[in-house]
Amino acid sequence: MSNFKIVPMSEKYAKQIRSNGIDEFGYTVIEQLATGLGPCRVSLKPFKKNADRRLLFSHSPFEINNAFNQPGPVFIHADEVEEYKDIHNFPAEIKADKVNFPLTLIGYNSAQLMVFTQLVGDADIDLLINEIFENHPEIELLHARNAEACCYICKIERL
Repeated sequence: MSNFKIVPMSEKYAKQIRSNGIDEFGYTVIEQLATGLGPCRVSLKPFKKNADRRLLFSHSPFEINNAFNQPGPVFIHADEVEEYKDIHNFPAEIKADKVNFPLTLIGYNSAQLMVFTQLVGDADIDLLINEIFENHPEIELLHARNAEACCYICKIERL
């Protein structure tokens, strides 16, 4: 059994972004045809290139403002999608595509200060997440990020 849960961007938050057309930093949301795989931060599914419409905006996954607060660009589907539901397993389509989704895990303590980083590489990310939480009690949560672009994909909370 896993000792974590995957936390996607909420559909409620995505609906607010879609309806306002403005992100949390006051920037205009940009709609475009998907030129890359993403993934969508709500469904945690890759985009279909040249088929899906996506929204680009700035987002910060942090609740505490500090030096490690890393706002950056993220994508969601332009249309409503279902939030990722298999929360005790890392998204299979991302996990299986190590070429297009090279991953790093960044660990934060309860003050949301960075205390850990690890490239996933060829490791099984589900086993790695369990191992990190088991061996590092100081880690409150992890962020999965693209190891090349450094962009935020999802939050992973300890159970």
